Amino acid sequence: MRSLLTGKPSSPRGTAQHVLLVVDDLDVTELLATTMELAGYRVATAVTGAEGALRIAQGGYDLAVWDAALPDPERFGRGRRGAPADRPALLFLTTCDTLHDLLPGLRPGDEDYVVKPVRIAEVLDRARALLRGRGGPEWPEGMPCYGDLVLDDAACEARRGTRPLCLTPAEYRLLRYLLANAERVLSKEQIGRHVWGEYRAHGAIEKLVARLRRKTDQEEPALIHTRRGFGYWLGCPDD
Repeated sequence: MRSLLTGKPSSPRGTAQHVLLVVDDLDVTELLATTMELAGYRVATAVTGAEGALRIAQGGYDLAVWDAALPDPERFGRGRRGAPADRPALLFLTTCDTLHDLLPGLRPGDEDYVVKPVRIAEVLDRARALLRGRGGPEWPEGMPCYGDLVLDDAACEARRGTRPLCLTPAEYRLLRYLLANAERVLSKEQIGRHVWGEYRAHGAIEKLVARLRRKTDQEEPALIHTRRGFGYWLGCPDD
C-alpha cells in the first residue's frame, strides 16, 4: 500500500509546543491527546492534580489543559499576583455549576476555560488563542488529509475534493480514527472503543461504517475498505 497522507504540522514534532493534559477521564484524555498530537503538539498526560502540579513544576510545558474538578493548582502560581514566567498557560475544563468559582481569579490572556462536555473544536480554538497570546507560533496550517480527502479539526468538518461530507459526530470520529491510522486495519473492537468509548455490537459498527462509506466514497478511488474477519482500513490499494 502507498501512503498518501500529506497533512503535516507546520513545524517539526521536535520543536512543537508541549501540552500537558491533567484529566481523570480516560476517554476524554484519549480524545484530546489524539487530536492535539495530530495537530502537531507534543502531549503528556496526568490523571491527578498532584501529578499534574509535579509535572508543571518540572517545567517544559507551554499549555496545561486542567480539569477544574481536580484540586485547584494554587501550588504553581494560580491565584497569586503575577504567575511565574515559566508557568504554562492554563485551559480549564469546567462545568456550568462551578463556573462562578473559576471566573473571578481567571487571568485573561493567560488562562481560559471550556465548559463540559467538551467540544474538541472549542478546545483547539482556545488553546490556539492562549498560545498565540504568549508569542507562540500560529496554529499549524496543514490539515490532515489523504489524497483529496481533507479534514478540518477546528471546525470538525470533512470534504472530498470540493464536496463537503456533512458527517455526524460519530462518523467524523470514525473517519478521523481511520485517517490517523491510514493503511492499517482496525478491528471492530478498536473502532467501538474509540468512537463511543465503550463496547458496541458489531452490527452498530457495520452500520456506522456503511453510512460513512456512502458519504465518503462517491468518487473514485474508494478509500474505506473491509478486511473480512479483521476490520476496516482507509487507503488506496496498490495497482
